[in-house]
Amino acid sequence: MHTNMWTDMFVMGVPVLEKVLRSILVYAFLVIGLRLAGKRELAQLNAFDLVVLLTLANTVQNAIIGNDNSVSGGLIGAATLLAVNYIVVRFLFSRQRLDRLVEGQPATLIEGGQIRMDRLKAELITLEELEASAHKQGFGSLAEVERAVLEPGGGIYFVRKEPPPEEARHQQLLARLEQISQELARLRPAL
Repeated sequence: MHTNMWTDMFVMGVPVLEKVLRSILVYAFLVIGLRLAGKRELAQLNAFDLVVLLTLANTVQNAIIGNDNSVSGGLIGAATLLAVNYIVVRFLFSRQRLDRLVEGQPATLIEGGQIRMDRLKAELITLEELEASAHKQGFGSLAEVERAVLEPGGGIYFVRKEPPPEEARHQQLLARLEQISQELARLRPAL
């Protein structure tokens, strides 16, 4: 009985080369599939997206392991995925044009304080999702945002609006008045 247990755990049901090739093919398919699905799938997940990603992982598991349930086979599949990812990332690091092709381009969602509804629609991001992302980064509302960019990795980068010159001047005057008030308060006890 113990012999079968050790055999089942470590003797693979498929050849090592097949295990490696299965892992590489599934990796390539998922990279292409997620690229075609868009940036939203990577970071702006809703409940439906999460369900798809979880079932996707379970679905491709069988494609990677085949008829092999051994620990050795699983470790070889995992090691292959990690190695392929390491090689791809290193390869793309020095080839920026190819990296942009694989990763995609950033998408400007807000420009000059104006929400680009066409870009939101193209990226399948609702106004509510954009506002929730802004809140997470400390913005009270989208009216405070000068620019918002959806990065290829799925994150959204926000830039705060600068105050108009008259408001900035008003703030400077208030600060100076406060400074003068503090100086007068320090001088009064001496009088």
